Amino acid sequence: MEIARSTTASTLVALTLLACQNPSQQASHEKSIPSCAYAVSGELRPDQCISEQSGTEDQLIHAVKWLPYAQTLGAMYVEGKDEDYTEAAKWYRNAAEQGDPMAQAILGAFYDRGQGVPQSHKEAVKWYRKAAEQGISYAQTNLGAMYATGQGVVQDDAEAVKWYRKAAEQGLPQAQISLGTLYATRKGIQNDAEAAKWYRKAAEQGEPMAQTALGLMYKAGRSVAQDFEIAAKWFRKAAEQGHPSAQASLGILYFYGQGVAQDDKEACKLFSKAAEQGEATAQNNLGAMYAEGRGVAQDDAEAVKWYKKAAKQGHAYAQNNLGWMYAEGRGVVRDDAEAAKWIKKSAEQGHADAQRKLGEMYEQGQGVEKSNEEAAKWYKKQRGR
Repeated sequence: MEIARSTTASTLVALTLLACQNPSQQASHEKSIPSCAYAVSGELRPDQCISEQSGTEDQLIHAVKWLPYAQTLGAMYVEGKDEDYTEAAKWYRNAAEQGDPMAQAILGAFYDRGQGVPQSHKEAVKWYRKAAEQGISYAQTNLGAMYATGQGVVQDDAEAVKWYRKAAEQGLPQAQISLGTLYATRKGIQNDAEAAKWYRKAAEQGEPMAQTALGLMYKAGRSVAQDFEIAAKWFRKAAEQGHPSAQASLGILYFYGQGVAQDDKEACKLFSKAAEQGEATAQNNLGAMYAEGRGVAQDDAEAVKWYKKAAKQGHAYAQNNLGWMYAEGRGVVRDDAEAAKWIKKSAEQGHADAQRKLGEMYEQGQGVEKSNEEAAKWYKKQRGR
């Protein structure tokens, strides 16, 4: 079965991970077998393996954005009591209108979340700005996030960078992560050296998201010399804090023996920890390990279980793998229609092997109504035409 490849050549994704490249375009027509991490002989097929697709850039921005809100919550009126946000909002408004910057920042968060007041991103921006202009780093970070995502304001990367930088220069790690992410991902301002610089600052403060991102920069050699050992060091620091994407990333290094001694059992252990936390790529990869019996006892039913969890999250590799399990009746009762359903979902995301297989299914009428026209369409997509 196919283990999604770890790749850092394109963009960074949520929780500071590099986005997975499109699945390999090298699927072969020679054999009607799933394109998997291992050839029939059990050798690794490095063109097909392991990914770290863990979310989106906007999810990262929001994850960072809400952290300061959670931290300020402890100082609120509701501390130690039932969370009466309406009453809290009233008192924070009184203080905010008198110019108190922390009250302004918290009131902005209330509007942002719709807690105690009707949700209004425009009002959130208004109060974040007032607090940000008085130097409150959390408000600067949240205002940067509003500009980055276009909530309550016209989306503007330059303004996002401006406010993130103000907070980042005060040493706020959440702002440093967000600033690094913008530099790593946004066309027009992309600058890998700046991304690595800000990730490093946050990583050195112990932030697992930044440690994971910095590890991926070293893994890919983006603005730094490629170094798998250093990548492993940063992944391990984050993984030891329970960060699922770091666990998956470190597992990938153990799977390939990059920067660490190759160890299927250790890879499985790390994939399992991340998979249990809902990390889709780790779920796919754990499924592949069970399907092939690498690092664990071979178990098709377990493979299907984990593929299904990842497939339901939209993971293209897992959808293709699950489709193959249904097509071959491995771990499930053979069901060509169900196979076609999952393989099509993967194919629609650009997975080349799924596109090829779907073309075959249309050509043969396997699980779908036979159609040479549809078969030709998917073959062309697989060939990149």
